[in-house]
Amino acid sequence: MANKKTALSAAFSATFSRSRRLLLASAVAASALGMAPAHAADVTLLNVSYDVARELYKDVNPVFEAQYKQQTGKSIEVKQSHGGSSKQARSVADGLEASVVTMNQANDIDMLADRGLVVKDWAKRFPNNAAPMYSTLIYLVRKGNPKGIKEWADLAKPGVKVVIPNPKTSGNGRYSYLAAWGSVTQAGGNDAQARDLVTKIFRNVPVLDGGGRAATTTFTQRQIGDVLVTFENEVNLVRSEFGDNFDIVYPSTSVLAESPVAVVDKVVDKRGVRKEATAYLNFLYSEAGQEIIAKHYLRPRSAAVAKKYAAQFKPIKLFTVDDVFGGWRAAQKRHFDDGGEFDKIYGAK
Repeated sequence: MANKKTALSAAFSATFSRSRRLLLASAVAASALGMAPAHAADVTLLNVSYDVARELYKDVNPVFEAQYKQQTGKSIEVKQSHGGSSKQARSVADGLEASVVTMNQANDIDMLADRGLVVKDWAKRFPNNAAPMYSTLIYLVRKGNPKGIKEWADLAKPGVKVVIPNPKTSGNGRYSYLAAWGSVTQAGGNDAQARDLVTKIFRNVPVLDGGGRAATTTFTQRQIGDVLVTFENEVNLVRSEFGDNFDIVYPSTSVLAESPVAVVDKVVDKRGVRKEATAYLNFLYSEAGQEIIAKHYLRPRSAAVAKKYAAQFKPIKLFTVDDVFGGWRAAQKRHFDDGGEFDKIYGAK
């Protein structure tokens, strides 16, 4: 058993070395386009993002940097910062000078808008509600799915250990909570029944990690839990490396999880990099950017790219936070603010 765990740990570390190899390849391509070394960049941006997007932006950044150099003659470097989505947003609110934020829920950017760091109409500044990609919440289970997990209700069964990050600090955790709640109400159930299901699910959560990547580590390396609930792209990343150890399960319904982006207006105006920050976020909507997004198992907005990668995205019935919960502000206030539904549910565990 110890040898198996050691091998799995080493394999998991190798998962993310793949992105480093892709990064190197992108850097070589960038060099061919005449890109200056990163340390000599004319402009530096900081992208503050959620944790399971780390590998995506490692691949996005060098391609954007090379393209920007080719188009403008100026060298640019994009640095990254990753963690639980809400923790990252609070870091920006507390003074971390992000040029852009690329989060996994609108609520975190709304908070920055309320603090005067981002314009109030940030969601109208880019297409698709300023979300160049989206995902959903699905399951990663042990090989052979020994607990027979198929639907959200199965996560509430006695003896099933569920790995979900903390909804108080992680967008991943919030989406998981809302997906479970909405699975009841979308099927005709009432709020009391939804609350009962979510309560039982969180009673089955052995540990609340701070973010999605930490939860992945708990499930894959620490070998805790029967099922990991996380974003589709994270599930596929792990499954692509450890096919013999895990299976993917799609519930019949789940929540639409958009990944919104915004320029941090107060910072870019202070540093004089608004043009560059805007170009960076616009790149995510380009065909090149959408290709990288799809390759990382995030669902693209481009119809052409979506069609090209259709085989890797299983059809699933999705509901939105707006339709079921009245929007992120309402969901945050009722479910995740101090004293809200989640505190009552988890406090009674």
